[in-house]
This record gives sequence, C-alpha cells and structure tokens, in this order.
Amino acid sequence: MMPLALADVGEDYTIKKIGGNAEVKKHLENLGFVVGGTVKIVTALGGNVIVNVKEARVAISEEMARKIMV
Repeated sequence: MMPLALADVGEDYTIKKIGGNAEVKKHLENLGFVVGGTVKIVTALGGNVIVNVKEARVAISEEMARKIMV
C-alpha cells in the first residue's frame, strides 16, 4: 500500500484507504474517491496530480493525494 502521490502515471490502482479528518474524507468521497474504487493517474505536475476516477478527470493537490492509499 502506498499514497497515490507516489503511484506511477498510466497505471490503474484500487483505492484501499482514505485518510484525513471527516471533512477531507467527505470531500474526496464527493469527488469520487471511495474505497474499492479504481483510479488512474493521467499526469503529475510538481506533486499535484490529475487522475481519472469514475469516468471523470479530477485535479488534486499533493497533500490530498497523500491521503489516498492505493
């Protein structure tokens, strides 16, 4: 298990755990990041990442990406 921020570009990953406080978890859930869901990094720019999650592209900061374990 590793943070999404360290994952390889172009690989499919399954979300295993989401960290952070309740507000952060709810925000990520609203964006489509749920345990058991699939996520794929499209590009990484200076630690920030653009990911495909649930048929949508979402940009998240490195801080948020570190809270998502794959």
